[in-house]
Amino acid sequence: MPGTHCGSDGEHELQDRYGTQDRADRFYQDQVLDHLNPAMIEFIARMDMAFIATSDKHGECDASFRAGLPGFLHVIDERTIAYPEYRGNGVLASLGNILENPHIGVLLIDFVRDLIGLHINGSARIIEDDALRRHLPDLPSPHSLRGRIVERWVVVQVEEAYIHCRKHIPHLAPAVREAREWGTDNVRAKGGDYFGAKAGALAGH
Repeated sequence: MPGTHCGSDGEHELQDRYGTQDRADRFYQDQVLDHLNPAMIEFIARMDMAFIATSDKHGECDASFRAGLPGFLHVIDERTIAYPEYRGNGVLASLGNILENPHIGVLLIDFVRDLIGLHINGSARIIEDDALRRHLPDLPSPHSLRGRIVERWVVVQVEEAYIHCRKHIPHLAPAVREAREWGTDNVRAKGGDYFGAKAGALAGH
């Protein structure tokens, strides 16, 4: 039932301490769903980026960024979404966390048109592209963005979906995306040592 049993024990303890229970209860009741409604599904379909939160079995956290063409986040049904995993740096931090701890948070923000966000929290599992495509032939093309090839998918079972208010969301203007070499190991092309970590390590710092 929407709005029922929402929030962690820590949330409720602090709501008690700081006297925000009434406001929190209204938000839980009015805004937190256990599924995606039609407006949320339409919103997801036009998003081209997402922020992903995961943690391992010890609670060590990782926040990551995913992007693609609008629709790269695929809505399977009102309780299930999937997003693609492309070739990356080989660390597989988010996927490694999901393997140990399936809890996941996905944040979508429209910085351009409506200045609004959507939180999706749930349980994730990893499925190889060919295996998922056998069951869902309408998945976006595995070659959907400048030669990037989908290797596998993260399928998220939706447990909570709720708004992120526009109060502090900046208004950004989209720019033409420059061509980049996907799938390359060229450090300069990837910007791979932008912060000088490798250079510092070689210098002994």
